[in-house]
Amino acid sequence: MSTSQPRRALNIDNINPHVKAAQYAVRGELAVRSEEYRATLASGEAKNLPFDTVIAANIGNPQQLDQKPITFFRQVASLLENPLLLEHEDVLINSLGYKSDVVARAKWLLDEVKSVGAYSQSQGAPGIRESVAKFIERRDGYAASAKDIYLSNGASSGVNTLLHVIAAKPETGILVPIPQYPLYTATLSVLDTRCVPYYLDESKNWGTNLKAIQEAYDTAISEGTDVKAIVIINPGNPTGASLSAADIKAVLKFAAEKSLVVIADEVYQTNVFIGEFISFKKALRDLQKESPGKYDSLELASLHSISKGMVGECGHRGGYFELVSFDPEVAAEIYKFISIQLCPPVVGQCIVELMVNPPKEGEPSYELYHQEYTGIFEGLKKRAYALYETFKQMEGVEIQEPQGSMYLFPTITLPEKAIEQAKKENRKPDEFYCFRLLDATGVCVVPGSGFGQKEGTLHFRTTFLAPGTDWTGRIVKFHKSFMDEFRA
Repeated sequence: MSTSQPRRALNIDNINPHVKAAQYAVRGELAVRSEEYRATLASGEAKNLPFDTVIAANIGNPQQLDQKPITFFRQVASLLENPLLLEHEDVLINSLGYKSDVVARAKWLLDEVKSVGAYSQSQGAPGIRESVAKFIERRDGYAASAKDIYLSNGASSGVNTLLHVIAAKPETGILVPIPQYPLYTATLSVLDTRCVPYYLDESKNWGTNLKAIQEAYDTAISEGTDVKAIVIINPGNPTGASLSAADIKAVLKFAAEKSLVVIADEVYQTNVFIGEFISFKKALRDLQKESPGKYDSLELASLHSISKGMVGECGHRGGYFELVSFDPEVAAEIYKFISIQLCPPVVGQCIVELMVNPPKEGEPSYELYHQEYTGIFEGLKKRAYALYETFKQMEGVEIQEPQGSMYLFPTITLPEKAIEQAKKENRKPDEFYCFRLLDATGVCVVPGSGFGQKEGTLHFRTTFLAPGTDWTGRIVKFHKSFMDEFRA
């Protein structure tokens, strides 16, 4: 009889190698260290730390950084979670500040979903999908159908669904912008599918460069990759870019020529500071109108989320994607895939409905909603420009004017001695810089290498969600000290 100790079934050498290969920088080692600092500060044992707060500028998580929830959304949600409150409408309205349209919306949503504790249809509640379709029609000026709308567990699960269905074999390739949000490369790694990187043009405010896309496509094809789709993030993450109508149409024409699915990640569509947001759906319909029949088979999947914009309800995990011109048999397989996951969170679905159908002018909740929405937008814009001005004054830093989303992605040029020290510590130079910044200031940003960047360039991504602008002074002070320390 064996006397050896029982051993675990799993170890680091026998788990799925594709999971091990995946990287997700925004929640990586820097984020872990920042949370350790936060815990130390909370414990009152931080006498030796050179800062008294941690600024989590590494992730687009608005309400963690004190962005207040929209009152209308949370009041409706409270009634969905506890419908017994609806038996006391007089108390809600006369004593608790609820408006009549809050009560009416909660009742309508409960008629649609019955209970937020019950499963919905796999694709999402029909009435909510109808609301999304009407929103898309108002936004774009073209018809949309609820049958093409799939509610999702945030936009991320929509991306996951689409990539799972497209990734038919290891040779399948997906064109992904660089720099990119690491959800895409991480998911492709797990799926053992090829990422085909194409570089955005930093000299043109991080716009798309058709020549770069064409070269990336041609190289991939020559290497035996079966390129099936192109991802566009607009407005951009991590770059903050906002694409022009010409850029969008150029990508659509290229996709039609090469028979590629277009995956348009449009979760920052209300975070636009310069110009206006143009959806890929509107641009496609415009092209179809200009050239009847030519673009009718171009497949487009566009995604949106309650996590960004002025809503910032990341924890409620709500989103949707719309399929345009997909083969009905393929759409049926997408439906089957999401059915395996049962349904998206029902409260999240309801908040999607509130996002796409907020209070209208003249309705009881409109004035406060408009005040809160505008206040959040102006606050984000003010902090974006405060950071922009901060980076402009820093030695060796180049920065594009903020255009949209929640991020800035400055270029940094580091002294050779700093690069040599990074090598000694077995870190990439931008990663080394970001760790030194965190250790000195408590400000957590993400190195550009976590998103991809051109060889020989260095960047970092920062959000501008943290309240106030005084913490930007910490960065200026640190940067001067860092440059002086490693100056030749």
